Amino acid sequence: MLVPQPWRKNAMKYLMLVCRDVDDSPVPPTPDDRDAAPDVDQWWQSANDAGKYVMGDRLRPAVEAMTVRVRGGELLVSQGPFTEASELVAGFDVLDCESMQEAVEIASGHAMAYEGAIELRAMWPFDEG
Repeated sequence: MLVPQPWRKNAMKYLMLVCRDVDDSPVPPTPDDRDAAPDVDQWWQSANDAGKYVMGDRLRPAVEAMTVRVRGGELLVSQGPFTEASELVAGFDVLDCESMQEAVEIASGHAMAYEGAIELRAMWPFDEG
């Protein structure tokens, strides 16, 4: 079982969306990229040992997604993904880093940076307006 590190007050949290490439990717991975991809368990151990890993998990396939909207006071629930990104997102991790540069450095060691893509987004806590 993965044990996340406690959140530090002075560091920023980064959502790391782990994405698979689709067939029409503008920059498909080469066989050399796949061979060079680091082991995900080693990546996790390194990020966790450094106190940068908060949490993460895989996501169920996009075809199992539910899309929720409220329009005109009516709840609309549709089965399946209806956003372009949902076809790519395979999982997520949350990192606790001092800067975006540090988050990029950690994310670049993840296997999916070699075979897919990693999107980083700084979290924006509600108490920061």
